[in-house]
Formats: sequence, C-alpha cells, structure tokens
Amino acid sequence: MNQQNQEQMQINQGNEGMQHMNHGGHEIFDMHEVMSGMIGALEQYMMFRQHVKDPELLDILNRQHQFILSQYNITAECFRTGQKPSQETATYMMKQDRQFVYGLKETQPKKPKQSPEAIDDACISSFMLGLLKSCTSALAMAAPEVTNPVCRRVLADQIPHYIEMAYEVFLYQNKHGYYQVPQLAPQDMQKMLSAYAPVQGQMQMPPNKGAGQQGPIH
Repeated sequence: MNQQNQEQMQINQGNEGMQHMNHGGHEIFDMHEVMSGMIGALEQYMMFRQHVKDPELLDILNRQHQFILSQYNITAECFRTGQKPSQETATYMMKQDRQFVYGLKETQPKKPKQSPEAIDDACISSFMLGLLKSCTSALAMAAPEVTNPVCRRVLADQIPHYIEMAYEVFLYQNKHGYYQVPQLAPQDMQKMLSAYAPVQGQMQMPPNKGAGQQGPIH
C-alpha cells in the first residue's frame, strides 16, 4: 500500500470517528434543553402515577410515558453518535374520541391546593398537558436550527406526536369538565370567521433594488 492510500485511509478513519462531533454549538445547547425536558416529563409522570385515581387517566399516563421513553432513547442515540438511530421514530396513537363539550358550567373558583392529599386527577392531567406543551415547543424551536441532518429529522418527526399526546390530555380534560371550552355568541363568531378573505390572483411583488447592484469601490 503506497503512502497516498495510507493517508487517505487515515483521513477516512478520522472522519468516521468524528461523526458524533458534527453538531453546531447552538445546536448542542438546544439538544440539551430538549432532552432535559424529556427527562423532566418522564420523571414527573413517574411521580404522578401514584396519585392517579381514574383508570382512564392512568392508561393515558402509562402509554405516554412508554412513548416518551422510547423517543428519548432514539434522540439520545442519534445525538451521541451523529448517525441514524437503530430504531425509527414511532407513531403515537391516542384512544380519546375527538368530541368536544362546549360551554361553561358553574364551578367553584380555583385556588392552590393546601395539601398533597388534595391533588386530584384534574391537577395531574393539567400538569401533564403543561409538560407536553413545553416539550412540543422545545422540539419546534430546536429543529429549524439543527445542523446534524439525522438529529434534525428525529426532532422534527416527534413534534406531531407530542401534539397528539397533548391533544389527548386536552380531550380527556374537556370530557371530564376540567378544561371548559367557551364559544362566542353566534353573531360575533360569524364576524370573526368572515374577517379574512383569500387573495385573488397574484400579488404584485416590488422589484429587488439590490439585485445585481454593487456598492462603490473604494
């Protein structure tokens, strides 16, 4: 083997060994924030489990915990190696019926619970929804600025599934009266729905004055 081939092999081996380093600095911090959020959700779900009373909410919590854990492992693997993970990102399948209860009912004013024993399913489902929305936001904020193509895809692919989990909790809360959905008066609703109209034809874009022009040469 001549010297040129030996040098090329060393370069290739070095590139293979550096695959896990193909991340930008800003991306590293974003990935840490995303993965810390996932860990926080997993740990808090584990804490919530012992307080859940409704079997339906417990089923949601268990299925979501399992899904978040699987996606955390995939994210950690591709972040560590810079390579395609050994498993594909999964699809979360919710069980809730997509039916809403509209309107407001008389309820007692809310105030902070005064003892751990007062924490109920309404509280826990609200905590779950907040965690899922935070994770969704972190994923959506990080994905557009990730330089590693594998990590970018893994983050982006998870966003709709976190939305689905949050939506499932929202539907559960609405069904049980924990999250009430008011509506506008019909005439106000119609005015709001008619507030925007589609664009007809093509928009007239102004010319780009800077294209092809050069500044003064000093």
